[in-house]
Amino acid sequence: MFDAEKVKNDIIQWIRDWFEINGKGCCAVVGVSGGKDSSVVAALCAEALGKDRVVGVMMPRGYQFDIDVAKALIDHLGIRSVEVNVGEACDAVEKQVEAAFGEVSEQTKTNIPPRVRMTMLYATSQTVNGRVANTCNLSEDYVGYNTIFGDNAGDFSPLSMLTVQEVKAIGRALGLPSMFVDKVPIDGLQSKTDEDNLGFTYAVLDRYIREGVCDDPEAKALIDRKHKINLFKMTPMDKFEYEVEEWRKLWE
Repeated sequence: MFDAEKVKNDIIQWIRDWFEINGKGCCAVVGVSGGKDSSVVAALCAEALGKDRVVGVMMPRGYQFDIDVAKALIDHLGIRSVEVNVGEACDAVEKQVEAAFGEVSEQTKTNIPPRVRMTMLYATSQTVNGRVANTCNLSEDYVGYNTIFGDNAGDFSPLSMLTVQEVKAIGRALGLPSMFVDKVPIDGLQSKTDEDNLGFTYAVLDRYIREGVCDDPEAKALIDRKHKINLFKMTPMDKFEYEVEEWRKLWE
């Protein structure tokens, strides 16, 4: 049985300990969308560090139809905030890619905004003496539903070992209103939901991750395929292991 209250408290202490070592006196910089993940991370950081040490960054691309939810979360937590429209920056990158290659693939168009957003988060972090929070959860990471050097980046990650259902439980333990915890998952860049894009629900995925059970053979096959081809996203960058000792022997 998942003990949301205990895990919530453990995460809060973990954040305090992490900042004591890696950013004493710094603030947490959180990209806030109004969805469950960023809402829970922002609330955890506010509990751990105090609301004055949390900066919520809203980053619409042009018009974002649900940005009012992000603003409501910021008001609810009482944290500092800034809104930066990344539309022109994303458009500029797309334009340069098209000029260089003659076209821009749909996958490229999908991944440019998360990477521009992460650039903005780090620009904010360096401006306000902060540390960037990663807001990904285990469910998304397991099937590669994230962007390398985009939303999967960050300096510390409170939720990356928790499934969607567990994140929601943490949100409720924090006393967050349902509008933040149960908001339909969407990236704010397109009209389709995360589950529409994935091809299965998070409830099905979470049960498979924690219990190894999936009643739908097609969903299981899709989850397995996505996990296999995206494993590289869940591990540190592969690097060539140079044998220093062999080199030293040449000088002996």
